This record gives sequence, C-alpha cells and structure tokens, in this order.
Amino acid sequence: MEQSFISFIEQSIKDNWDLDALTDYNGATLQYKDVARKIEKIHIIFEQSGIKEGDKIAICGRNSSHWGVTFLATLTYGAIAVPILHEFKPDNVHNIVNHSESRLLFVGDMVWEGLNENAMPNIEGVVLMNDYSVLVSRSDKLDFARNHLNELFGKKFPKNFRREHVEYKKDEPETLAVINYTSGTTSYSKGVMIPYRALWSNTQFAFDVLQLKPGNKLVSMLPMAHMYGLSFEFIYEFCVGCHIYFLTRMPSPKIIFQAFAEIKPNLVVAVPLIIEKIIKKNILPKLQTPTMKILLKVPIINDKIKAAVREQMIHAFGGEFYEVIVGGAAFNQEIEQFLRSIEFPYTVGYGMTECAPIICYEDWKEFKPGSCGKAVKRMEVKVLSPDPHNIVGEIVCKGPNVMLGYYKNPEATAEVIDKDGWMHTGDLGVIDEEGNVTIKGRSKNMLLGSSGQNIYPEEIEDKLNNMPYVAESIVIQQHDGRLAALIYPDFDDAYAHGMKDEDIESAMETNRVALNSELPSYSQISRVRIYPEEFEKTPKKSIKRFLYQEL
Repeated sequence: MEQSFISFIEQSIKDNWDLDALTDYNGATLQYKDVARKIEKIHIIFEQSGIKEGDKIAICGRNSSHWGVTFLATLTYGAIAVPILHEFKPDNVHNIVNHSESRLLFVGDMVWEGLNENAMPNIEGVVLMNDYSVLVSRSDKLDFARNHLNELFGKKFPKNFRREHVEYKKDEPETLAVINYTSGTTSYSKGVMIPYRALWSNTQFAFDVLQLKPGNKLVSMLPMAHMYGLSFEFIYEFCVGCHIYFLTRMPSPKIIFQAFAEIKPNLVVAVPLIIEKIIKKNILPKLQTPTMKILLKVPIINDKIKAAVREQMIHAFGGEFYEVIVGGAAFNQEIEQFLRSIEFPYTVGYGMTECAPIICYEDWKEFKPGSCGKAVKRMEVKVLSPDPHNIVGEIVCKGPNVMLGYYKNPEATAEVIDKDGWMHTGDLGVIDEEGNVTIKGRSKNMLLGSSGQNIYPEEIEDKLNNMPYVAESIVIQQHDGRLAALIYPDFDDAYAHGMKDEDIESAMETNRVALNSELPSYSQISRVRIYPEEFEKTPKKSIKRFLYQEL
C-alpha cells in the first residue's frame, strides 16, 4: 500500500472540487477548487523567488482559511512548513524564524504589527497571507513574482485552471515535512522534526476511527500552529472533503456556543479547558439549586434529569456530532465523572507534538473513564515499571508517528529517543490488561515528599480547582519541603456574590483546610497565596509551571 500523504490532499481536491472547503466564521468561503487555485499561485511565488524543495517557509497568524491554504501550498511544493503560534511574543517568533533558517515568512495582519524585520536578517521576504501582498522584500525575484502573479498564472493555465491540472510531487516517508516548535513548559522551545510518514500515519488513523464524510462540518478552535489542532481539526477533515469553519478570533465560550448552534459540527475536537468552562458556566449552576440537589437523590427523577441535562449538553454542541474528543491536557476528574454520569459521548486521547501528535485513543463507546485510550494502530506503547498495571512508570512509545528528532539539537534528541527507537514521553502512568493507558502526571512535575513519597501536583490542583471561587492553581514546593498553592481566584464570580478582597482571602483559607482534609499528610498545603492574574500558558493551555517556582 502506497503511503503518500500528499496523495490524500491531491485526491481530496479532485474528488471534492465543487464542495465548500474553508470558511472564516462570519466571513468568506473557499471551495476546494478555490483552494487549488490559490495553491498554484503560491507555487508560482515560490518558483519565481527561487524557493527549492526542502527550503523552510514560516507561517504565523491566527487560524484562517489563508493559513490553511499557505500550509497546504508549502507541503505540496516540497518545501518544509514552520508553523508559529501567533500568541508567541515577538522575540519568540524572530528566534524561530532565525533558528529554522526560513526563507520566507507568511503572516496574518494582526501578527505583523508586533514584528520587526531587522530582527530576522536572513529572511528574503515577508508576505501577508490574505492577499499575498509583500510587506518586506529583500529579493527582486519575489517583487517580480508578486507584481506579475496573475499574468504568470494566466500563462501557466491559458485555457483556465481545471481539476486535471492538480498534480503534486509525491512525498517520501522519511522526508521532513514540518518543523513544529514546542511551547516548552519546562524550558525553551525545541523544533520537532515531523516527517511525512508521521503525517500520513496520523491522517490514516483518523480515516480508520472517525467516520466523517465529504460535506460534513467541523469548527476549528485549536491553534493550527499546534499539531493537535493541525492534524485533527484541519488536515484530516480537508483530506475527507469536509467543510471547515475557522473561529478567527480568540474563541470565548460565547462565540464557540454561537458557532456550534449555527454550524452544527459532525465532530468536536477540544481541550479540557473549553469543555470545563462550558460546563461550569452553563450546566452546573442549574444543577446546584437546593431543589435540584433533592431531585437528583430520587432515582427515577434522577434519570429523567440526567437525560434532560444530556440533551442540553448535546444541544450546546450543535446536536449533530458523533463524539467530543478531548486531548492536550489532563481532564478534571469531577467534570469527567459528571459527563460519565449523564452518558455524554466523549473520549479522551493522548498525544504529544513529538508524535504529530497521536499516541493513544479509544472510541467513546469503548472508552474507559479516567484513561486516555489505548495505543493507536501502528504505535506501540509500554510503561517502564516493574509492574505496569499497578506501579507508575514512564510511558514510552514507538512507531511511524514518532518524530525524526529535534532540529539542530542532537543532544536533546538523544535524551528522548533511545537506541531502540522508543520515544520517552516524560509522562508517568499505568496500563491495564486491555491496554488502556492512565496518566498520573508528568515526571518533570513530580515532587518528592519528605520521606520520598511521589507527589503529583496536578492531582492536588485538580481537587483545588473544583473548590469555590478557584479559577486555577499551581502547587509548588517551598525550600523547607512543604507545599504551597498559588491560586488565581474567579474574581468575577466572587464579586458577583458581593465578596470583597478580604472575603476572597478567607474563602481560600477555608478551601485550604477543606483540601487538606482529603489529602495524605505528606501532600498537604501549608499556605495559600492569591495570584492577581491568569497564569501564563502554552499553546496547549498548560500552565508554564517553570515561571512559578517561587512564592
């Protein structure tokens, strides 16, 4: 069986020529044939500017149909895409452009305002994604290409551009396709080198387990500069012939709800934070009333209420989806129990940028609550532990999804990929007889108690985040070995209940006492400190813990 990732793209464009492909929510729509035409125009710009196969093209902007087109054009030309998260600070963007040796940078208008071309001395040009206008040019060839683009296109396709003109160079499995810079919660970003075999294997996995069809709809909420959103909210759907809607603004729960109601997606891909916000703000308050609490204790009424709540939840996501896939970070246990109790069709997957990204997954009907599924097809997963069923150990994996290594960083590569090809994830977990993997924390975050006990701060934070007026928290170890919690309170909620700052402080102290009553003595919290603003996060919305190691 031929493993060509580019064939997926070429075939989909030809098969779905007249279908809607990409829409900027509340904006313009491109059909598959429009995408193909734009790809040809970018290829002309590349060709005329002297871009060769294997050259790097950086892409930085909010999710949009132009972003998607630029990415597809880069790969189908044989160049290497370097997606950069638009939320990165300007010096981060400059560093990645420089480190990756990108020759051109495609930007969204919002991003360009903060950037400085002088900080990127080797770039040959900066191009605005939405109309290919050249913002910075250090190349006459690039200027010529842009000024004569339509004329060059007309010469290439004199009798207008048709389906049979779509023919792209085929890829080789080991060839580098994408360099994706990780956020690095614990250190500086590293460029993950993703080969075509990993893109092919991730896309083939999705074809095997997710039953989307041409014309199905999906809302893209996760940043495409991140492998999770790129693979499962864009690449797979495009290869199927779906219609993808991009939420071009920062997706607040309100905008997400509105989009779901209008678009009615056939699949929902999300991070826990989005689901948790929706449940906390819209569903739980209705169940917390005294009457509801009594009714939930009566079995027959209880079932009716659960059915009604499930109905509400399904309606909130548009009502047409097969399942909600949650990934990217740990899921809050209480929220997960709640979803389980109403039989909501959700599942939790597990992956990392270094596997482009998928490692484990299970369909919602078979999914074991609390786990993150089983090793996906073509991947092997094991837990390095004397008793992997019961004793926590590091999760390692192997297979075609694994990266080639970190760009220009053989030392870091050798630290994570061993001589037998096993990728060491840095995550800790157990695996049951059926192969379900349950994550117990990141080994990098694990703290040691006074008598050598393993303390997983995420588990404590999980409990704390469910307490009154807590928005988010970080548990850290102080110099004397005792634990402290930094808490960012839900100020809006507290003020809405008429609380003042000193009331919030005493509420947090009450929370601390209540929390400690549920924890073993070695992992109790000795003090709490209120933090005035949200904690800084990575693209996956994990807190950048390394920034908060001191009280």
